[in-house]
Amino acid sequence: MRSLRPRSDSQEVKPIPTSSESQTPLLQGQERKDSYESTSSRSDEELLIGEISGVQESVFDDPVLAHFYQPHYLYEGLHRFDPQAEWSKSDEARVVKKIDKKIMIWCCIMFIALQLDRQNIKQALTDDFLADLGLNTNDYNIGQAIFYACFLFAEIPSQMVSKIIGPHRWIPIQMVLWSIIASTQCLLTGRTSFYITRGLVGAIEGGFIPTTILYLSYFYTSRELPIRLSWFWTGTALTGIVASFLAVGILSLRGSFGWEGWRYLFVIEGTATTIVGFISWFYMPSSPTQTKSWFRGQNGWFTPKEEVIMVNRVLRDDPTKGDMHNRQAIGMGGFIKSLMDYDLWPLYVVGVMSYIPINPPTSYLTLILRDLGFTVTQSNLLTIPSVLLLVFWLLTLTKLSEKRSEKTFISSFGVLWCLPLLLILRFSPDNASAWWKYAITALLCGAPYPHAILVAWNSANSGSVRTRTVSAAIYNMAVQSSSIISASIYREDDRPNYHRGNTALIFITIFDIFLFWSVKKYYRWRNRSKEEIWGRMGSVERANYLAETKDEGNKRLDFKFVH
Repeated sequence: MRSLRPRSDSQEVKPIPTSSESQTPLLQGQERKDSYESTSSRSDEELLIGEISGVQESVFDDPVLAHFYQPHYLYEGLHRFDPQAEWSKSDEARVVKKIDKKIMIWCCIMFIALQLDRQNIKQALTDDFLADLGLNTNDYNIGQAIFYACFLFAEIPSQMVSKIIGPHRWIPIQMVLWSIIASTQCLLTGRTSFYITRGLVGAIEGGFIPTTILYLSYFYTSRELPIRLSWFWTGTALTGIVASFLAVGILSLRGSFGWEGWRYLFVIEGTATTIVGFISWFYMPSSPTQTKSWFRGQNGWFTPKEEVIMVNRVLRDDPTKGDMHNRQAIGMGGFIKSLMDYDLWPLYVVGVMSYIPINPPTSYLTLILRDLGFTVTQSNLLTIPSVLLLVFWLLTLTKLSEKRSEKTFISSFGVLWCLPLLLILRFSPDNASAWWKYAITALLCGAPYPHAILVAWNSANSGSVRTRTVSAAIYNMAVQSSSIISASIYREDDRPNYHRGNTALIFITIFDIFLFWSVKKYYRWRNRSKEEIWGRMGSVERANYLAETKDEGNKRLDFKFVH
């Protein structure tokens, strides 16, 4: 059972301007009758024991608890909220499949577009990008640090904007803006222009990932979200393969009309993202119950029955998702509370530290391959095996985590994998064969990748829409901080074997192993502490607590941390 702070009718909320798709009566009149009949009038076959999935245990089963967990009066799905609604497993499966088709696939396309514009700098390196601009590895490190720093500092402001105007509007605006800047990289002339464009692209892209994750949380349960997020990074990983093939073709244009191949790479891939951004403006609905438009159809994507299933299955899984409108500003007070939520800080530390062991080898893979003597084409194509390995581990770990309901130990597989490989890489002779060094580095770059698990873990432990909005941004800031730290580990004077850099990665990996163990111990201790207090309360005391407590989100005694 998930937890939620009680609805406060005294909470200050600004009225939300309504559109033609959101002007709907709240649980009254013919529309409510239609939605109720569509889910409650079941055939005998559908009501067989084990077939109904809409009757799972939730806070709404208890008349006392239900009062404290009602969705907010401005919640956009309130007109489909029905604690008595029932549906079959097959009904729900069809709805989820439809959500996957209508929502998830397009979100993956947008995410792929992001990755193209973020990662094509690595393909550009193979085409003498640095030499053409008179730059060296240290200049490149600074440029990447600027990118990640701007990306990092834009995360929270971006999330605040998206909470005011809605992810369905802010995401397309971001995409069009950053793709235009990314395209202008075809006009780079030297160090200054390189630094400026890296900073602008990072600043505009910042917040895209947590905003998209928040958007998906409106449609999926906490159990379904990690798998869908694994599709994100699977799609982006496979994009790396496609991008490598594209790069081979695009970079071969070098010399055409006096342009280097990397200039064509930036302008072609940036233009593709612009197109996706424009389509997204018309394609993305603001919520599961607001899909009607001239572009999506006057009847919308979902029937009243399907909307009832979508709203109620998500709220029964996590009632916190009904405590705010999706275009309701958080405010400074709510932001500060979310920022100071110390129970999420362990996961932020994990976000900073756990990816450092693979970041430098991955970022420098094409450059390392060129130093080993491989050609431009070989360097791009030899990145593919590590990408395929990463995809395998990403899907395997996420499925295993879902099946075992375990986060910490499974997430630590990545650093456990990296340690022996880093030791081999560090102590291999400098004159070892190029293929040997490539094999070890490729295995390192394809390490088990727990990002989907960690993102969903952070979301599950947030405990409210307010905290989830802020924590998603902070966690992604932590991950970007990891990239900033990583950008200074492989240095020009340590090239090409990076002995000093790999030594640092070994010590960081050992620290990470102990970090994961400590995080699990912490959440176990927090749950035990809450259970002891809750267990000493009688039914009257618990009711009084629910009615009077000032605890919010994951601070409530009835909230259990996932670990």
